[in-house]
Amino acid sequence: MTSAPRPTPDLDPAEQLGRYRAVRSQTEALAAPLGPEDQVVQSMPDVSPTKWHRAHVTWFFETFLLPELPRYKVFDEAFGYLYNSYYESVGERHPRDKRGLVSRPTVDAIADYRAHVDEAMVDLIGQRHDLWPLVELGLHHEQQHQELLLMDIKHVFSSTMLKPAYQLRPFEPSPLATPLTWSRFGGGITDIGAPGPVPASHAAPAADRAAYTFAFDNELPRHQALVPPFRLANRAVTAGEWLEFMADGGYRTVSLWLSEGWAAVQNNGWDAPLYWERHDDGWMLHTLQGLRPIDPAEPVVHISYFEADAFAAWAGARLPTEFEWEHAATASGPHPAVSGSAVNDAASHAFHPQAAVPHRLEARGRVGDVAQLFGDVWEWTSSAYAPYPGFRAAPGAVGEYNGKFMVNQMVLRGGCCVTPTGHVRPSYRNFFPAPSRWQFAGLRLAADR
Repeated sequence: MTSAPRPTPDLDPAEQLGRYRAVRSQTEALAAPLGPEDQVVQSMPDVSPTKWHRAHVTWFFETFLLPELPRYKVFDEAFGYLYNSYYESVGERHPRDKRGLVSRPTVDAIADYRAHVDEAMVDLIGQRHDLWPLVELGLHHEQQHQELLLMDIKHVFSSTMLKPAYQLRPFEPSPLATPLTWSRFGGGITDIGAPGPVPASHAAPAADRAAYTFAFDNELPRHQALVPPFRLANRAVTAGEWLEFMADGGYRTVSLWLSEGWAAVQNNGWDAPLYWERHDDGWMLHTLQGLRPIDPAEPVVHISYFEADAFAAWAGARLPTEFEWEHAATASGPHPAVSGSAVNDAASHAFHPQAAVPHRLEARGRVGDVAQLFGDVWEWTSSAYAPYPGFRAAPGAVGEYNGKFMVNQMVLRGGCCVTPTGHVRPSYRNFFPAPSRWQFAGLRLAADR
């Protein structure tokens, strides 16, 4: 979905079908370690049960694409109500904060639903090549929910007495993180947003086809912004540095906090990031691998915008704007898509941020002298989530995807350790309300030149 027509490189039906099956099977692979009991729990209103995620992304294809398939039979009319998320123009929906009460349909029934829709989508992809842009949107939407699935089950497991592990992985403390240093950026007029479209023909040069990357509408239109000279830290803030902030009274010093942030600290009793627990022998952290000690070298994660802003004030710095962040991420040239073994995203199967130790800084998520820009943790910026100049939501129900949320949210950049591989790009704009902490969010410091 884009603000304007965005041609995509031609893919033959076999390539389209391969992409469809790869994304759909990855969702099932992520759910595979979970029992039926795990998949129905909703531990807070922002969390959705795993079963719901699996059904909702399937509902998207059934609702927005399969009406184009002649003689398609809807799997179950009730699913339109149960698994609509927020599309008002599609119809009424089950309350978000009560998704955990839907014990039926069962997990097995959702598997049948997915199989039913997949069979029909195979037919549709074979018949309607012209629908690929909407299919591609549905696949990127499903990848977003793959990340949410892991975020949500982590919160579910942390809320139980047993604090089970999603996956078993031995804990090995990291070497000391590389010292924090600063990179200088000259600023100036810079291009912001997703690159422009490329020719949609098989005859297009291979380099042009390879340069194409999908973009959501909130990454468009590409435009110019004035970025004054600035400095950016070479890595994300670590858990060890966060411990220093806590020891220095960071959660008790009102002058560091925005007014709403201080109210959140007082009302919620915050004294550490989400999933940190104080034990007799020190702080422990709940991860997708279960409960284990804090690793001071790894990036701090699961902090709100308010906490990130307070830490930056304590450190005598600030958060970068989203334009500074994107300028830094593209300073060495265009990077239409980011993936590979050097990026700690979901493909690494670590499902937790990794320390920026010297040998990792040589490659992982690096642009110039700045590392960890991609993967590990989403990085809070100081930018409010707002439309770019010239933005227009697409007509119809699909236009509800991003535009209507452009208020009371802050932008995060860069992806994280549970973001699907290939889903990260410099122009990607994630967004959450300032108090949110259950997403894999950390921070990077910035300063004026």
